[in-house]
Amino acid sequence: MHPDVEKLFATEEDLKGIVARLAAQISADYKGKTPLFVGVLRGCFIFMADLVRACDIDCTVDFMVVSSYGKGTTSTGAVKIIKDLTENIEGRDVIIVEDILDSGNTLSYLRKYMLARKPASIRIVTLLDKPERRTADVQADYAGFTIPDAFVVGYGLDYGEKYRNLPYIGVLKPEIYS
Repeated sequence: MHPDVEKLFATEEDLKGIVARLAAQISADYKGKTPLFVGVLRGCFIFMADLVRACDIDCTVDFMVVSSYGKGTTSTGAVKIIKDLTENIEGRDVIIVEDILDSGNTLSYLRKYMLARKPASIRIVTLLDKPERRTADVQADYAGFTIPDAFVVGYGLDYGEKYRNLPYIGVLKPEIYS
């Protein structure tokens, strides 16, 4: 385990199991359809790659880069789109892929932003759901783990752009980010 990680939250095996469960649910719900998975970069990239490979349906992918955290550990509340979609989503079934649903500000904003483009449907899949911190009225349609209010890293999640490459999810030691 990385020396900056206080404790393990989810092992590689735990993550494989959660991805398989979510992929099976999504595959069943979208059987006969071709949804567009929209990854919210950067945190989702590992989760999304594993998820779409595990889905047993035709699908396409696109990415957005948004920011609401800056370099801190809490959302600023102001969502900034850095890279928009390249795909036209009108009439498409869209699945937003997020690493963690925390305050909900980013996903609430993105949902409204995308609804203006008239998709057939929008659903949200998140690896981690942290309901204690929710300030916006948004829920995931598919969630891997519900987690307590702890700062986690690994499997794409970062602090200061570090720790994304950890193959597990761990709780970061408070002295690292305080």
